[in-house]
Amino acid sequence: MNHEKIRTDLVDYGNKLFFNSAGASLMPRSVTEKITAYLHREEREGGYTVEGQRADEIAEFHQEVARLIGCATRNITFAHSASNAFMQALSSIPLYAKDVILTSEVDYTSNFLQFLSLHKKRGVVFKIIKSLPNGDLDIAHFRQLIEQYPVKLVAITHIPTNSGLVQDVATVGEICEAENLIFLLDSCQSIGQMDVNLRDIKCDFLTATGRKFLRGPRGTGFLYVSDRILDRGYAPLLLDGGNATWTGNETYELMDSAERFGSWEKPYAMLTGLTEALRYLNEIGIQNIEERSNKIMKKLRSNLAAIPSVTSYDLGTKTSNILTFRKEGKTIEDIQNCFSKNQVYYGISQKHQGQIDFNKKGIDWVVRLSPHYFNTEEEINQISEIIESM
Repeated sequence: MNHEKIRTDLVDYGNKLFFNSAGASLMPRSVTEKITAYLHREEREGGYTVEGQRADEIAEFHQEVARLIGCATRNITFAHSASNAFMQALSSIPLYAKDVILTSEVDYTSNFLQFLSLHKKRGVVFKIIKSLPNGDLDIAHFRQLIEQYPVKLVAITHIPTNSGLVQDVATVGEICEAENLIFLLDSCQSIGQMDVNLRDIKCDFLTATGRKFLRGPRGTGFLYVSDRILDRGYAPLLLDGGNATWTGNETYELMDSAERFGSWEKPYAMLTGLTEALRYLNEIGIQNIEERSNKIMKKLRSNLAAIPSVTSYDLGTKTSNILTFRKEGKTIEDIQNCFSKNQVYYGISQKHQGQIDFNKKGIDWVVRLSPHYFNTEEEINQISEIIESM
């Protein structure tokens, strides 16, 4: 990993301390160059013409995603966000009254809202897999729920938005495969910071966003769809000309790939930007990134653990590039004022983003720090000193 070059590829970084890659990370210089070059070509020649001219370049998107997660290009489609990808996947599954979805206590707020909507409109039921006292998913309870209820779908978030917890989705995938259950994996926070490979994680759907640890532009993401789902003929509830062909007055034919879950209209400039972000990441190597991430996070967690007035709220056997904390006697406003003065970029997670998790922890907000491989050990020490002196 050429850390000097990686830092050079940050545009106008200056003296800021950027610790918000779990929100929207910093794009490498080459990503914005790709986007603006494509837009300038559209400006001169129009979108349809440029799409045709850049067909090979556009196709590289599928290749780079497949390279990252270990699948075939036919299993990938572009999505406008991770939530958009999740909706497309969820809408394809035939769920009716009293069918059961299993999810976890720490799943993403948008996912819970979709489950609640299905419950209200269709009578679909969702059950919560308990967490162990250390925060890990209770696999024994997971098996018990499968035996007890007519489970149609298992939907799990790999890493929650408001915690550094990493859930054991590999074991979940093995159980779902053995029980012939559909497994929908939300990898929004894990893709780009750790090795998420489909050879190790058996899932039917995988959703991801471009703006977080992939360091791509906002309004981008992708959806993985397994061959099993494609072979069963699953497709989103509502279609358009990008995922099916109108073959007669009352007939249509689905695309024979994950594109049946996509859409005809795509922001191609943003797509080429995401492709460049993926290429950039793949060239560095996700294993190198994960190794670097583990090193700087170990230092950050150790530094903050040494400050008596700081309480960390990250549970689990395995943790990630997200660290959540509060400092005794400090309000959100205190944090905001201090971090603003010191040019710290960070996140705040609040109760409405994780009702069950926050209720169990007895809090209503946490500060969220999420460094990435471009951060330095010096920056880790700087943020630690700022928090200690706050």
